[in-house]
Amino acid sequence: MRRRWLVAGLSIVIAILLASGGRFLTFSTDYRVFFSEKNPQLTAFETLQNVYSKDDNLLVAIKPREGNLFTAETLATVAAFTEAAWQTPFSTRVDSLTNYQHSEADGDDLIVEELVDADAELGAEALARIKAIALAEPLIVDRLTNRDGRTAGVNITMMFPQANMTEVPAVMAHIRALVAEFAAAHPELQFVISGNTALSNAFAELSQSDMESLVPLMYGALVLVMICFLRSVVGTIGAVVVIGLSAAAAMGFGGWIGVVLTPPSVTAPTIILTVAVADSIHILSTMLKEMRLGRGRHEAIVEALRINMHPVFLTSLTTAIGFASLNFSDAPPFRDLGNLTAYGIIAAWLLSVTLLPALMALLPGGARVRETKGPDMLERGMASLAELVIARRKPLLWGTSAVIVALVTMIPRIDLNDAFVDYFDRGVPFRDNTDFIMENLTGIYQLHYSLSAGEAGAIAEPDYLERVDAFADWFTGQPGALHVNSITDVMRRLNRNMHGDDPAYNTLPDDR
Repeated sequence: MRRRWLVAGLSIVIAILLASGGRFLTFSTDYRVFFSEKNPQLTAFETLQNVYSKDDNLLVAIKPREGNLFTAETLATVAAFTEAAWQTPFSTRVDSLTNYQHSEADGDDLIVEELVDADAELGAEALARIKAIALAEPLIVDRLTNRDGRTAGVNITMMFPQANMTEVPAVMAHIRALVAEFAAAHPELQFVISGNTALSNAFAELSQSDMESLVPLMYGALVLVMICFLRSVVGTIGAVVVIGLSAAAAMGFGGWIGVVLTPPSVTAPTIILTVAVADSIHILSTMLKEMRLGRGRHEAIVEALRINMHPVFLTSLTTAIGFASLNFSDAPPFRDLGNLTAYGIIAAWLLSVTLLPALMALLPGGARVRETKGPDMLERGMASLAELVIARRKPLLWGTSAVIVALVTMIPRIDLNDAFVDYFDRGVPFRDNTDFIMENLTGIYQLHYSLSAGEAGAIAEPDYLERVDAFADWFTGQPGALHVNSITDVMRRLNRNMHGDDPAYNTLPDDR
């Protein structure tokens, strides 16, 4: 304690230097970060993406508040929105009911054109034709419109260069502004935004919101609790400084070593706050107790460190090891969460046995000497509890064992669910929007299969098409399957077109 100024100053300087690494922290909402580079599922997914098309998308649902979708005014609005959606940053494709490339036979000619001509006047006959085609086309129904013809979807596919962290927010800002513009001009229509890009943005926005709200709330709750139980403003100040520097140092160290924050790892400061407070409370409570019993400040600090050094070290070490065990996870975000929390726990221990005693030696005030040297109410309560446990040890042992066994038997009831929509509470815009789309338009979970034909051009072989069609039929009958489309849908339509749109030829071709 004779070098308390040096200890306090050196501890604060080191913690601040570590915390300064926080400026290097970046935040990623890319779902790929949940997989290691060699993860077989990610490898397969990237292969599909490279062979076919990127899967990053925004899906905007458009629904009339009254009536059906197939009116001239509503279709004109959908067409206008589809055209405007091409201006979305990083967009590579826009699909909707109105720009669907419909093919039909005209004598010996094959006519391919957009299903809805935005410049044409749509009468009752044209609207009936558009509706009939849309609700019978496998590539449209349950994808770009629902079966009752009340909701349309505009799907925007994007390819992000992943050059910086502003790409997703820029896209969301653009689409929100576009939707707000159309919604103001067409109050009779409801516009709803979802998709993978909206999911990534929701994770980022909610993580930031949680950091801005939960951390101050945690600090406030900790301050109130410590004031009530420690009954020392000076002790509370010292603990808050230690806890704050522990979290800041851990996150800053993460920045120095190149950690990229993700929705799981961004919760590390909150975990550190809850764990780090225990170290300070143990040391402070002992120190203040000794001071109330009449010891001097110096003697009380020495006694507090003597009593608590070993148990605090062991609890910190075992807790840090526990969180560090997350390095065995295949998901990098959880490894980062474990490491950041472990760093914070180690920092909290070091600062609790160095900075905290130094601060308590420097700061004025402390604890008043109790007039009576006997145990206080809390001590008497703990003594009574200990006596009860010892006296009733056998019933308590068997009772707690029975409770533990009963709880263990409930483990099989745990439902492992990776439905990302359920990550968000109802009332969160992304959750509400996605629920709306699932109820009124289409599903948002997709499975992609690449079925090799074996050689170039073999996808036109009748045998291959029949096997693909059988697989698609099988998958259509699986629980939860809403929409299945494959190349066989296109081949049926083309075969029909080649035979003058005769419905009898809405089958797979017999030859190449």
